[in-house]
Amino acid sequence: MSEARLPVLIQGGMGVGVSGWRLARAVARTGQLGVVSGTALDVTLARRLQRGDPGGDLRRALACFPIPAIAERVLGRYFVPGGIAPGTPYRPVPRLGLRPSPARDELAVVANFAEVFLAKQGHDGPVGVNYLEKIQLATPAAAYGAMLAGVDFVLMGAGIPAEIPALLDAFAAHRPAEISVAVAEAGDARHTTGLDPAALWPAPARPLRRPRLLAIVSSHVLAAYLARSPATRPDGFVLETPVAGGHSAPPRGRLRLDEGGEPVYGPRDEADTGKVAALGLPFWLAGGYATPGGADRARAAGATGIQVGSAFALCRESGLDDDHRRSLLRRARDGALEVRNDPRASPTGFPFKVARVPGTLSEPELHERRPRLCDLGYLRTPYVRTGGSIGYRCPAEPVDTYARKGRPAEEAEGRQCLCNGLTAAIGLGQRRADGYHEPALLTLGQDLDFLDGLPDDHSAADVVDHILRGAPA
Repeated sequence: MSEARLPVLIQGGMGVGVSGWRLARAVARTGQLGVVSGTALDVTLARRLQRGDPGGDLRRALACFPIPAIAERVLGRYFVPGGIAPGTPYRPVPRLGLRPSPARDELAVVANFAEVFLAKQGHDGPVGVNYLEKIQLATPAAAYGAMLAGVDFVLMGAGIPAEIPALLDAFAAHRPAEISVAVAEAGDARHTTGLDPAALWPAPARPLRRPRLLAIVSSHVLAAYLARSPATRPDGFVLETPVAGGHSAPPRGRLRLDEGGEPVYGPRDEADTGKVAALGLPFWLAGGYATPGGADRARAAGATGIQVGSAFALCRESGLDDDHRRSLLRRARDGALEVRNDPRASPTGFPFKVARVPGTLSEPELHERRPRLCDLGYLRTPYVRTGGSIGYRCPAEPVDTYARKGRPAEEAEGRQCLCNGLTAAIGLGQRRADGYHEPALLTLGQDLDFLDGLPDDHSAADVVDHILRGAPA
């Protein structure tokens, strides 16, 4: 894609499955960049297959996977004709870890291939995939699977994606590649995770097209750090403000909270768009630009365009459970929706936007009643145990368990299980053997002005038209 054809609008890669293939395809059909969320695609694929794959879309994608034996193994493990019985727990998937697991890699590669493959059907618009750098253990297999499906862009935030350019270069040639994994208490020892494509596909037909990498950052300092060397330089940036949904970078300096307990951001947290523009790479602005004129404001600041999340999260093609989506829309239009930037909710320690909706984990009573456990584990931190072996811990697991792993119990106070809560938000919450059903956790951006001028039940195309052309949707 030439510089002249870069998209003006990028659809955000939100949550677990909120930015699914249907949403990304709908945006890409308009010529803008549709993005699938690459977070936890292994578990969402496995659970949808266990529900019988209504409509057959996933099986259609897997039938086109270039290594049929791997697709057949995944189907054999997880597909249940007609779906599992109501109330039956989903079969677990292999958890992320430093120890190699061929079954885990195969599921991740197939899941990412299927999501991107379906998003690219029926049009020639660009499709991207969004990953969290924080979830390093998932990245190699996920990225290779997306590249097998011809993904056009990889977007990565929640960390410093300095090693991703080399990873994409290697996978384009089907060469083995690895990235560093942050392991607590490891000292100077380096730990890595990687993938050798030859272990999956001994004789690939031809090289893969290398996708462009967009680093999602919140400061011009980080952008300059990544751009300093060809080895770390992405192909562009998404510059995100604190009002964007999901995680936000914490304020620079000492953390201060306002009267409502939310982080206070100041001038030091404002990125200098002029300094980003001077790096000579295209960039997009995100957070508060999803209204007519937003793209013009961004371009006046030197940006190529904008990234938009929440407006797409609430559209008809969103992967959100429809009852949750309609509840968010209704409360937002009535002026009754509160989105709190909670400094404690996320196990990562980064502030996280939590939408206050009855019947979800935003209610303190419901959060307190939820049994604490960590059975999906995407946000676990590897650490070196006494004796040298590797363990894993998460502040959202049982407090006494977390404390036994060497961390202060107060670090676990107020933490939410984002893995289970966000999976439940798309209607795929785990059903426990004792009858407990995981409740949802909903996230959204704090700027809801984008709803003015959109239909009550808007589509992805409505959002694109409304923002880019300012015409009545």
